[in-house]
Amino acid sequence: VQLQASGGGLVQAGGSLRLSCAASGRTFSSYGMGWFRQAPGKEREFVAAISATSSNTLYADSAKGRFTISRDNAKNTVYLQMNILKPEDTAVYYCASRTVSLASRNYLGYAYWGQGTLVTVSS
Repeated sequence: VQLQASGGGLVQAGGSLRLSCAASGRTFSSYGMGWFRQAPGKEREFVAAISATSSNTLYADSAKGRFTISRDNAKNTVYLQMNILKPEDTAVYYCASRTVSLASRNYLGYAYWGQGTLVTVSS
């Protein structure tokens, strides 16, 4: 199983970025997916998650109203649209895959992880 995250970069506060995570090596459409992030000196934290059929999405309080998680099962890809970015959103963002169809906030519920993509938001 391989997860390849992309789309990070440097953006000014108030700007937008869309992260992508391409999956290969297993039946993508059967499993819940999530985005987590880790800022320097901080623990990894949950950002958003989506169930296999997109019927359920979960968001961290910090992401609600600004971020949108979606997936395209035909393309084996999950996305994170991030709007109204803030300097505190600066972190390495990781996508992760579960072995069940449900979405989850708990990083322990994810079996496979991508390499991360760096998002830097300048003030």
